[in-house]
Amino acid sequence: MTQDATLQARIRSVRYACEDVLLFDLRAPDGRPLPPFTAGSHVDVQLPGGLNRSYSLLNDPVERHRYVIGVKREASSRGGSAWMHDSARAGLLIDIAGPRNHFGLVEQAPHSVLIAGGIGITPLWSMAQRLRALQRPWTLHYRARSRSHAPLLEELSQSALADRVHLSFSDASDGARLDLASIVGQAPPGAHFYCCGPQPMIEGFEAATRAIEPERVHLEHFGAKEAPATEGGFAVRLAKSGRVIEIAPGRTILDSLRSCGVAVASSCQQGVCGLCETRVISGTPDHRDLVLSDDEKAAGQTMMICCSGSRSEELVLDI
Repeated sequence: MTQDATLQARIRSVRYACEDVLLFDLRAPDGRPLPPFTAGSHVDVQLPGGLNRSYSLLNDPVERHRYVIGVKREASSRGGSAWMHDSARAGLLIDIAGPRNHFGLVEQAPHSVLIAGGIGITPLWSMAQRLRALQRPWTLHYRARSRSHAPLLEELSQSALADRVHLSFSDASDGARLDLASIVGQAPPGAHFYCCGPQPMIEGFEAATRAIEPERVHLEHFGAKEAPATEGGFAVRLAKSGRVIEIAPGRTILDSLRSCGVAVASSCQQGVCGLCETRVISGTPDHRDLVLSDDEKAAGQTMMICCSGSRSEELVLDI
């Protein structure tokens, strides 16, 4: 299993960003530099009750003294965002893992087009700061529900960024969605495209970039696109112990392992964050995640056990 070392961080400050979004400044308790990160990275915050939640880093990767994350209070919160908003306070020590990056920036691209919706601005703002530091050409298109629901609006409204940052708000657009086809069509030749936002935006982005080489299209999802594999009817063999666990219909691999007392790390349980990525020794996974590329899925060397199943009668996993 691809696990990252856990480290302790202190919440240095909590700042109101906009309606339902708080920014958390995390630092090492002893003041030492934190592990380096690249633009597009996220960390996994370990919360009370065994919860793990992934949050994108929004600050400039050159900063080694802190991680800054933005947390939106979700109406359908399973406990993560609610705890961060209600209980996380300045001075509190929390455990985090990472940073990890499944949404990496191609720094030498001739041009980068960044497209964000709502809280999806967080990894893209980190990318924008990195590209600005590298003096690479980029543009950012940001859509939020309204100005009061737009995190980082002050940073994005800097006069020095006026020719690079294009802001728009749903409440001032008469319901019209961002014209992604035009944004993509007007981009310079060879541009790389990045998108993070709600599912309708992701679907529009995928449609607008369908004719573009896959290596120039990068996206990060908020949630799953398809249901997890719960068909069951296969066995999982744990290579380190030799134990065999039957996966019954109606349950995921993750659920089955945990019910049998096997401790495995997970966060989103939707195949989005990558925390539960597990090495496959033998067998054929039925991939349902949004982390692995098509080539990685075809290779079948790793899988996300929170949502993916098996096309073979047995999977041997490196657990």
